[in-house]
Amino acid sequence: MAVFSIIQKSQLEGAKRLDAEYYQPEYLEIAKRLQSIPHETLESAAEQLVSFGAYALTSIIEWQESGIPFITAENLKDGFIDYGSVRYISEEVDEVLKKSRVKEGQVLLAMSGSVGNAAVAVKIPERLNSNQDIVKITPRAGISPYVLAAFLNSRYGRMQVLRLPVGSIQQHIFLWQMQTLLVPTIGSKQAGIIEQLYKDGLHEMEKSKSLYSQAEQILLEELGLQHFEADGDLWNVVNLSEVKAAGRMDAEYFQRKYKKLVSKLSKYGTRRFPDTLQSVAATFVPQPDKTYRYVELANINASIGIIDGYTELLGKEAPSRARRLLKVGDVIVSSVQGSLGKVALVGREHAGDIASTGFFQFRSAEILPEVLLVLAQSMVLRYQMEQRCAGTILTAVPKESIKDILVPTLPEKTQQRIAELVRESHAARAKAGELLASAKRTVEEWVESRRT
Repeated sequence: MAVFSIIQKSQLEGAKRLDAEYYQPEYLEIAKRLQSIPHETLESAAEQLVSFGAYALTSIIEWQESGIPFITAENLKDGFIDYGSVRYISEEVDEVLKKSRVKEGQVLLAMSGSVGNAAVAVKIPERLNSNQDIVKITPRAGISPYVLAAFLNSRYGRMQVLRLPVGSIQQHIFLWQMQTLLVPTIGSKQAGIIEQLYKDGLHEMEKSKSLYSQAEQILLEELGLQHFEADGDLWNVVNLSEVKAAGRMDAEYFQRKYKKLVSKLSKYGTRRFPDTLQSVAATFVPQPDKTYRYVELANINASIGIIDGYTELLGKEAPSRARRLLKVGDVIVSSVQGSLGKVALVGREHAGDIASTGFFQFRSAEILPEVLLVLAQSMVLRYQMEQRCAGTILTAVPKESIKDILVPTLPEKTQQRIAELVRESHAARAKAGELLASAKRTVEEWVESRRT
Protein backbone atom coordinates (compact mmCIF):
# COMPACT_ATOMS: atom_id res chain seq x y z
CA MET A 1 0.00 0.00 0.00
CA ALA A 2 1.44 3.36 -1.02
CA VAL A 3 2.30 5.86 1.71
CA PHE A 4 2.08 9.51 0.69
CA SER A 5 1.60 13.02 2.00
CA ILE A 6 0.18 16.09 0.28
CA ILE A 7 2.25 19.14 1.20
CA GLN A 8 1.40 22.77 0.53
CA LYS A 9 4.15 24.96 -0.86
CA SER A 10 3.93 27.05 2.31
CA GLN A 11 4.79 23.91 4.33
CA LEU A 12 8.11 23.27 2.59
CA GLU A 13 10.04 24.87 5.45
CA GLY A 14 11.67 27.52 3.33
CA ALA A 15 12.42 24.96 0.59
CA LYS A 16 15.36 23.65 2.66
CA ARG A 17 14.06 20.10 2.20
CA LEU A 18 12.15 18.73 -0.80
CA ASP A 19 12.79 15.00 -0.37
CA ALA A 20 9.79 12.73 0.25
CA GLU A 21 11.43 11.00 3.24
CA TYR A 22 11.36 14.25 5.21
CA TYR A 23 7.59 14.61 4.75
CA GLN A 24 6.50 11.12 5.76
CA PRO A 25 3.01 11.13 7.42
CA GLU A 26 4.37 9.95 10.78
CA TYR A 27 6.85 12.83 10.95
CA LEU A 28 4.15 15.35 10.03
CA GLU A 29 1.82 13.95 12.70
CA ILE A 30 4.54 14.27 15.37
CA ALA A 31 5.21 17.90 14.40
CA LYS A 32 1.48 18.72 14.32
CA ARG A 33 0.93 17.23 17.79
CA LEU A 34 3.82 19.13 19.38
CA GLN A 35 2.88 22.40 17.69
CA SER A 36 -0.63 22.12 19.13
CA ILE A 37 0.53 22.15 22.77
CA PRO A 38 2.77 24.53 24.76
CA HIS A 39 6.32 24.08 23.44
CA GLU A 40 9.63 25.73 22.63
CA THR A 41 12.63 24.92 20.46
CA LEU A 42 15.65 23.02 21.74
CA GLU A 43 17.73 26.13 21.12
CA SER A 44 15.59 28.18 23.53
CA ALA A 45 15.46 25.33 26.07
CA ALA A 46 19.25 25.14 26.15
CA GLU A 47 21.82 27.44 27.64
CA GLN A 48 24.35 25.95 25.22
CA LEU A 49 24.49 23.47 22.33
CA VAL A 50 27.93 22.15 21.39
CA SER A 51 29.05 19.51 18.89
CA PHE A 52 32.73 20.41 18.61
CA GLY A 53 34.95 17.36 18.16
CA ALA A 54 38.05 15.83 16.66
CA TYR A 55 37.11 16.06 12.98
CA ALA A 56 40.71 16.17 11.80
CA LEU A 57 42.37 14.39 14.69
CA THR A 58 40.45 11.13 15.15
CA SER A 59 42.50 9.43 12.43
CA ILE A 60 45.79 10.25 14.14
CA ILE A 61 44.83 9.89 17.80
CA GLU A 62 46.85 7.18 19.52
CA TRP A 63 44.43 5.23 21.68
CA GLN A 64 45.64 4.10 25.10
CA GLU A 65 44.72 1.33 27.54
CA SER A 66 44.02 3.99 30.18
CA GLY A 67 43.87 7.75 30.46
CA ILE A 68 41.04 10.18 29.70
CA PRO A 69 37.85 8.33 28.61
CA PHE A 70 36.73 9.26 25.07
CA ILE A 71 33.17 8.43 24.05
CA THR A 72 31.50 8.31 20.64
CA ALA A 73 27.86 8.02 19.53
CA GLU A 74 28.22 4.23 19.95
CA ASN A 75 28.60 4.73 23.71
CA LEU A 76 25.23 6.48 24.00
CA LYS A 77 22.49 4.02 24.81
CA ASP A 78 18.80 4.65 25.43
CA GLY A 79 19.13 6.81 28.54
CA PHE A 80 22.67 6.15 29.74
CA ILE A 81 26.35 6.19 28.78
CA ASP A 82 27.90 2.75 28.25
CA TYR A 83 31.56 2.81 29.29
CA GLY A 84 32.04 -0.88 28.49
CA SER A 85 33.70 -0.21 25.12
CA VAL A 86 35.12 3.23 25.85
CA ARG A 87 38.54 4.20 24.49
CA TYR A 88 41.14 6.42 26.12
CA ILE A 89 43.26 9.41 25.07
CA SER A 90 46.25 11.10 26.67
CA GLU A 91 46.02 14.25 28.78
CA GLU A 92 47.80 16.13 25.97
CA VAL A 93 45.18 15.15 23.38
CA ASP A 94 42.41 15.95 25.88
CA GLU A 95 43.84 19.44 26.25
CA VAL A 96 43.85 19.94 22.47
CA LEU A 97 40.21 18.79 22.41
CA LYS A 98 39.12 20.69 25.51
CA LYS A 99 36.16 22.25 23.66
CA SER A 100 34.63 18.78 23.27
CA ARG A 101 34.82 17.83 26.95
CA VAL A 102 31.62 16.55 28.54
CA LYS A 103 30.33 18.33 31.63
CA GLU A 104 28.27 16.95 34.50
CA GLY A 105 24.55 17.51 33.97
CA GLN A 106 24.65 17.86 30.20
CA VAL A 107 22.29 15.93 27.93
CA LEU A 108 24.18 14.02 25.22
CA LEU A 109 22.47 13.27 21.91
CA ALA A 110 23.85 11.03 19.13
CA MET A 111 23.96 12.58 15.63
CA SER A 112 25.26 9.51 13.81
CA GLY A 113 25.50 5.75 14.36
CA SER A 114 22.95 5.26 17.15
CA VAL A 115 21.10 8.39 15.93
CA GLY A 116 18.59 9.73 18.44
CA ASN A 117 19.92 8.04 21.58
CA ALA A 118 20.09 10.52 24.45
CA ALA A 119 21.69 10.24 27.88
CA VAL A 120 22.35 12.42 30.91
CA ALA A 121 25.99 12.95 31.86
CA VAL A 122 25.66 12.09 35.53
CA LYS A 123 28.42 10.90 37.89
CA ILE A 124 30.84 11.01 34.97
CA PRO A 125 34.63 10.62 35.33
CA GLU A 126 36.58 13.68 36.46
CA ARG A 127 37.44 14.30 32.81
CA LEU A 128 35.49 12.91 29.87
CA ASN A 129 35.89 13.76 26.18
CA SER A 130 33.82 13.00 23.09
CA ASN A 131 33.84 13.18 19.31
CA GLN A 132 31.90 15.45 16.96
CA ASP A 133 28.97 13.07 16.55
CA ILE A 134 27.58 13.90 19.99
CA VAL A 135 25.63 17.10 20.70
CA LYS A 136 26.24 18.30 24.24
CA ILE A 137 23.18 20.17 25.54
CA THR A 138 23.37 22.31 28.68
CA PRO A 139 19.72 22.84 29.71
CA ARG A 140 18.52 26.30 30.64
CA ALA A 141 17.96 26.93 34.36
CA GLY A 142 14.66 25.39 35.42
CA ILE A 143 14.73 22.62 32.81
CA SER A 144 15.60 19.17 34.13
CA PRO A 145 18.22 17.31 32.07
CA TYR A 146 16.46 14.06 33.02
CA VAL A 147 13.11 15.23 31.63
CA LEU A 148 14.78 16.57 28.48
CA ALA A 149 16.64 13.27 27.92
CA ALA A 150 13.46 11.25 28.54
CA PHE A 151 11.64 13.38 25.96
CA LEU A 152 14.41 13.03 23.37
CA ASN A 153 14.36 9.24 23.83
CA SER A 154 10.58 9.15 23.58
CA ARG A 155 8.71 8.70 20.31
CA TYR A 156 8.10 12.44 20.06
CA GLY A 157 11.75 13.33 20.41
CA ARG A 158 13.36 10.45 18.54
CA MET A 159 11.11 10.75 15.47
CA GLN A 160 12.08 14.40 15.12
CA VAL A 161 15.77 13.47 15.18
CA LEU A 162 15.38 10.52 12.79
CA ARG A 163 13.79 12.94 10.31
CA LEU A 164 16.92 15.08 10.10
CA PRO A 165 19.87 13.12 8.59
CA VAL A 166 21.10 14.44 5.24
CA GLY A 167 23.65 13.20 2.72
CA SER A 168 23.85 10.41 0.19
CA ILE A 169 26.72 8.09 1.13
CA GLN A 170 27.21 8.83 4.82
CA GLN A 171 24.25 10.60 6.38
CA HIS A 172 24.81 13.13 9.13
CA ILE A 173 22.90 15.65 11.25
CA PHE A 174 24.15 19.21 11.65
CA LEU A 175 23.96 21.29 14.81
CA TRP A 176 21.73 23.94 13.24
CA GLN A 177 19.14 21.26 12.51
CA MET A 178 19.04 20.26 16.18
CA GLN A 179 18.27 23.82 17.24
CA THR A 180 14.78 23.67 15.71
CA LEU A 181 13.60 20.50 17.49
CA LEU A 182 10.32 21.07 19.34
CA VAL A 183 10.33 20.46 23.10
CA PRO A 184 7.02 20.39 25.06
CA THR A 185 6.64 22.55 28.14
CA ILE A 186 5.85 19.97 30.83
CA GLY A 187 4.37 21.07 34.16
CA SER A 188 6.51 20.84 37.29
CA LYS A 189 4.45 18.06 38.92
CA GLN A 190 4.66 15.77 35.90
CA ALA A 191 8.30 16.72 35.32
CA GLY A 192 9.09 15.67 38.89
CA ILE A 193 7.57 12.22 38.30
CA ILE A 194 9.54 11.76 35.07
CA GLU A 195 12.79 12.90 36.68
CA GLN A 196 12.39 10.49 39.60
CA LEU A 197 11.71 7.54 37.29
CA TYR A 198 14.84 8.40 35.30
CA LYS A 199 16.99 8.78 38.42
CA ASP A 200 15.69 5.49 39.84
CA GLY A 201 16.62 3.82 36.55
CA LEU A 202 20.17 5.16 36.71
CA HIS A 203 20.41 4.04 40.35
CA GLU A 204 19.53 0.47 39.34
CA MET A 205 22.09 0.75 36.55
CA GLU A 206 24.82 1.65 39.07
CA LYS A 207 23.66 -1.16 41.36
CA SER A 208 23.96 -3.60 38.46
CA LYS A 209 27.54 -2.55 37.74
CA SER A 210 28.48 -2.75 41.43
CA LEU A 211 27.13 -6.30 41.78
CA TYR A 212 28.98 -7.42 38.67
CA SER A 213 32.20 -5.82 39.94
CA GLN A 214 31.81 -7.78 43.20
CA ALA A 215 31.46 -11.02 41.24
CA GLU A 216 34.66 -10.30 39.32
CA GLN A 217 36.46 -9.36 42.53
CA ILE A 218 35.56 -12.71 44.13
CA LEU A 219 36.98 -14.50 41.09
CA LEU A 220 40.26 -12.56 41.15
CA GLU A 221 40.66 -13.00 44.91
CA GLU A 222 40.06 -16.76 44.59
CA LEU A 223 42.81 -16.96 41.95
CA GLY A 224 45.19 -14.60 43.77
CA LEU A 225 44.99 -12.08 40.92
CA GLN A 226 43.39 -9.14 42.73
CA HIS A 227 46.70 -7.23 42.73
CA PHE A 228 47.95 -8.51 39.39
CA GLU A 229 50.02 -5.97 37.50
CA ALA A 230 51.61 -6.39 34.09
CA ASP A 231 55.34 -5.68 34.04
CA GLY A 232 56.09 -2.36 32.39
CA ASP A 233 59.29 -3.48 30.64
CA LEU A 234 59.06 -3.38 26.85
CA TRP A 235 61.46 -6.28 26.35
CA ASN A 236 61.66 -9.95 27.21
CA VAL A 237 64.12 -12.82 26.81
CA VAL A 238 62.79 -16.18 25.61
CA ASN A 239 64.41 -19.47 24.68
CA LEU A 240 64.43 -20.77 21.12
CA SER A 241 62.49 -23.79 22.37
CA GLU A 242 59.64 -21.47 23.44
CA VAL A 243 59.57 -19.86 19.98
CA LYS A 244 59.40 -23.26 18.32
CA ALA A 245 56.66 -24.47 20.67
CA ALA A 246 54.57 -21.35 20.00
CA GLY A 247 55.12 -21.43 16.26
CA ARG A 248 55.64 -17.66 16.22
CA MET A 249 58.32 -15.17 17.21
CA ASP A 250 56.60 -11.78 17.36
CA ALA A 251 57.25 -9.65 20.44
CA GLU A 252 53.52 -9.18 21.15
CA TYR A 253 53.07 -12.90 21.82
CA PHE A 254 55.88 -13.00 24.38
CA GLN A 255 54.82 -10.05 26.55
CA ARG A 256 55.68 -10.68 30.18
CA LYS A 257 52.10 -10.26 31.44
CA TYR A 258 50.97 -13.38 29.58
CA LYS A 259 53.69 -15.58 31.07
CA LYS A 260 53.09 -14.11 34.51
CA LEU A 261 49.34 -14.82 34.29
CA VAL A 262 49.85 -18.44 33.15
CA SER A 263 52.31 -18.97 36.02
CA LYS A 264 49.76 -17.70 38.55
CA LEU A 265 46.97 -19.85 37.11
CA SER A 266 49.16 -22.96 36.99
CA LYS A 267 49.91 -22.63 40.69
CA TYR A 268 46.17 -22.45 41.43
CA GLY A 269 45.19 -25.43 39.29
CA THR A 270 43.90 -25.46 35.73
CA ARG A 271 42.71 -27.68 32.91
CA ARG A 272 43.12 -27.22 29.16
CA PHE A 273 40.25 -25.60 27.29
CA PRO A 274 38.86 -28.76 25.56
CA ASP A 275 38.74 -30.60 28.89
CA THR A 276 36.26 -28.19 30.44
CA LEU A 277 34.75 -25.97 27.72
CA GLN A 278 33.09 -26.48 24.35
CA SER A 279 33.59 -24.03 21.48
CA VAL A 280 30.41 -24.35 19.38
CA ALA A 281 30.97 -24.42 15.62
CA ALA A 282 29.25 -21.75 13.51
CA THR A 283 27.27 -24.05 11.21
CA PHE A 284 23.70 -22.72 11.41
CA VAL A 285 22.05 -21.78 8.10
CA PRO A 286 19.08 -19.37 8.41
CA GLN A 287 15.86 -20.25 6.58
CA PRO A 288 15.34 -17.69 3.79
CA ASP A 289 11.76 -16.64 4.65
CA LYS A 290 11.95 -16.87 8.44
CA THR A 291 12.45 -13.75 10.56
CA TYR A 292 15.44 -13.76 12.92
CA ARG A 293 16.97 -11.43 15.48
CA TYR A 294 20.60 -10.89 14.55
CA VAL A 295 23.21 -10.03 17.20
CA GLU A 296 26.57 -8.44 16.40
CA LEU A 297 29.38 -6.76 18.35
CA ALA A 298 27.60 -3.40 18.57
CA ASN A 299 24.73 -5.08 20.47
CA ILE A 300 26.85 -6.15 23.43
CA ASN A 301 26.77 -4.23 26.71
CA ALA A 302 30.26 -5.14 27.88
CA SER A 303 29.99 -3.49 31.32
CA ILE A 304 27.95 -6.38 32.77
CA GLY A 305 27.96 -8.89 29.89
CA ILE A 306 24.49 -8.75 28.36
CA ILE A 307 22.96 -8.50 24.88
CA ASP A 308 21.06 -5.20 24.75
CA GLY A 309 20.05 -4.98 21.11
CA TYR A 310 19.57 -6.78 17.82
CA THR A 311 18.54 -6.30 14.20
CA GLU A 312 15.40 -8.03 12.96
CA LEU A 313 15.70 -9.44 9.45
CA LEU A 314 14.69 -12.28 7.15
CA GLY A 315 17.05 -15.22 6.76
CA LYS A 316 17.67 -14.30 3.11
CA GLU A 317 18.70 -10.80 4.20
CA ALA A 318 21.11 -12.03 6.86
CA PRO A 319 24.82 -11.44 6.21
CA SER A 320 26.96 -14.48 5.39
CA ARG A 321 28.56 -14.28 8.85
CA ALA A 322 25.20 -14.86 10.63
CA ARG A 323 25.90 -18.51 11.39
CA ARG A 324 25.59 -18.89 15.16
CA LEU A 325 22.30 -20.07 16.71
CA LEU A 326 22.23 -18.94 20.34
CA LYS A 327 21.12 -21.13 23.25
CA VAL A 328 20.31 -20.15 26.85
CA GLY A 329 23.48 -20.27 28.94
CA ASP A 330 25.88 -19.76 26.02
CA VAL A 331 28.61 -17.18 26.49
CA ILE A 332 29.54 -15.33 23.31
CA VAL A 333 33.01 -13.78 23.17
CA SER A 334 34.36 -11.45 20.50
CA SER A 335 37.27 -12.95 18.55
CA VAL A 336 38.45 -9.60 17.18
CA GLN A 337 41.45 -7.87 18.72
CA GLY A 338 40.43 -4.59 20.29
CA SER A 339 36.96 -5.94 21.07
CA LEU A 340 37.82 -8.99 23.18
CA GLY A 341 35.95 -7.42 26.11
CA LYS A 342 32.70 -7.74 24.14
CA VAL A 343 31.38 -10.74 26.06
CA ALA A 344 27.78 -11.61 26.90
CA LEU A 345 25.68 -14.31 28.53
CA VAL A 346 22.70 -15.46 26.45
CA GLY A 347 19.51 -15.14 28.49
CA ARG A 348 16.11 -16.69 27.79
CA GLU A 349 14.96 -13.62 25.89
CA HIS A 350 17.69 -14.18 23.28
CA ALA A 351 17.42 -17.95 22.85
CA GLY A 352 17.01 -18.67 19.14
CA ASP A 353 18.68 -15.44 18.04
CA ILE A 354 21.48 -15.72 15.49
CA ALA A 355 24.91 -14.16 15.96
CA SER A 356 27.94 -13.22 13.93
CA THR A 357 30.92 -15.50 13.34
CA GLY A 358 32.90 -12.62 14.85
CA PHE A 359 32.10 -14.30 18.18
CA PHE A 360 33.24 -17.50 19.80
CA GLN A 361 30.34 -19.41 21.38
CA PHE A 362 31.31 -21.20 24.62
CA ARG A 363 29.41 -23.77 26.69
CA SER A 364 30.37 -25.88 29.69
CA ALA A 365 28.88 -28.75 31.66
CA GLU A 366 31.20 -28.04 34.61
CA ILE A 367 31.29 -24.26 34.89
CA LEU A 368 28.14 -22.26 35.62
CA PRO A 369 27.25 -19.92 32.72
CA GLU A 370 27.50 -16.81 34.90
CA VAL A 371 30.98 -17.87 36.07
CA LEU A 372 32.07 -18.57 32.50
CA LEU A 373 30.92 -15.03 31.63
CA VAL A 374 33.10 -13.49 34.34
CA LEU A 375 36.05 -15.70 33.42
CA ALA A 376 35.82 -14.69 29.76
CA GLN A 377 35.49 -10.99 30.49
CA SER A 378 38.25 -10.88 33.10
CA MET A 379 41.98 -11.05 32.43
CA VAL A 380 41.85 -14.82 33.06
CA LEU A 381 40.67 -15.73 29.55
CA ARG A 382 40.91 -12.33 27.86
CA TYR A 383 44.72 -12.07 28.23
CA GLN A 384 45.18 -15.61 26.93
CA MET A 385 42.99 -14.85 23.91
CA GLU A 386 44.71 -11.51 23.35
CA GLN A 387 48.08 -13.30 23.26
CA ARG A 388 46.86 -15.59 20.47
CA CYS A 389 45.63 -12.83 18.16
CA ALA A 390 47.07 -13.10 14.67
CA GLY A 391 46.58 -11.57 11.24
CA THR A 392 47.41 -8.41 9.34
CA ILE A 393 44.31 -6.64 8.00
CA LEU A 394 41.87 -8.03 10.60
CA THR A 395 43.67 -9.23 13.69
CA ALA A 396 41.67 -11.90 15.51
CA VAL A 397 41.97 -15.08 17.58
CA PRO A 398 42.29 -18.16 15.32
CA LYS A 399 39.76 -20.78 16.41
CA GLU A 400 42.37 -23.56 16.50
CA SER A 401 44.60 -21.58 18.89
CA ILE A 402 42.25 -21.63 21.89
CA LYS A 403 42.75 -25.34 22.60
CA ASP A 404 45.83 -24.54 24.74
CA ILE A 405 44.10 -21.90 26.87
CA LEU A 406 44.16 -22.74 30.58
CA VAL A 407 40.89 -22.66 32.54
CA PRO A 408 41.02 -22.56 36.37
CA THR A 409 39.12 -25.23 38.31
CA LEU A 410 36.91 -23.28 40.73
CA PRO A 411 35.21 -24.79 43.81
CA GLU A 412 31.43 -25.19 43.57
CA LYS A 413 30.86 -22.83 46.51
CA THR A 414 32.86 -20.05 44.84
CA GLN A 415 31.02 -20.60 41.59
CA GLN A 416 27.66 -20.28 43.35
CA ARG A 417 28.65 -16.97 44.99
CA ILE A 418 29.81 -15.51 41.68
CA ALA A 419 26.75 -16.77 39.80
CA GLU A 420 24.32 -15.29 42.32
CA LEU A 421 25.92 -11.85 42.09
CA VAL A 422 25.80 -11.95 38.29
CA ARG A 423 22.11 -12.94 38.37
CA GLU A 424 21.35 -10.05 40.75
CA SER A 425 23.35 -7.72 38.49
CA HIS A 426 21.38 -8.70 35.41
CA ALA A 427 18.08 -8.41 37.30
CA ALA A 428 18.99 -4.87 38.39
CA ARG A 429 19.90 -4.01 34.79
CA ALA A 430 16.50 -5.27 33.60
CA LYS A 431 14.76 -3.16 36.25
CA ALA A 432 16.79 -0.13 35.16
CA GLY A 433 15.59 -0.62 31.60
CA GLU A 434 11.98 -0.81 32.79
CA LEU A 435 12.28 2.43 34.78
CA LEU A 436 13.92 4.34 31.92
CA ALA A 437 11.24 3.05 29.55
CA SER A 438 8.59 4.16 32.04
CA ALA A 439 10.07 7.68 32.08
CA LYS A 440 9.77 7.82 28.27
CA ARG A 441 6.26 6.40 28.34
CA THR A 442 5.17 8.99 30.93
CA VAL A 443 6.38 11.76 28.60
CA GLU A 444 4.45 10.25 25.68
CA GLU A 445 1.28 9.87 27.74
CA TRP A 446 1.53 13.49 28.87
CA VAL A 447 1.91 14.75 25.29
CA GLU A 448 -0.98 12.59 24.09
CA SER A 449 -3.26 13.71 26.95
CA ARG A 450 -3.01 17.38 25.97
CA ARG A 451 -5.92 18.70 23.96
CA THR A 452 -5.13 19.69 20.38
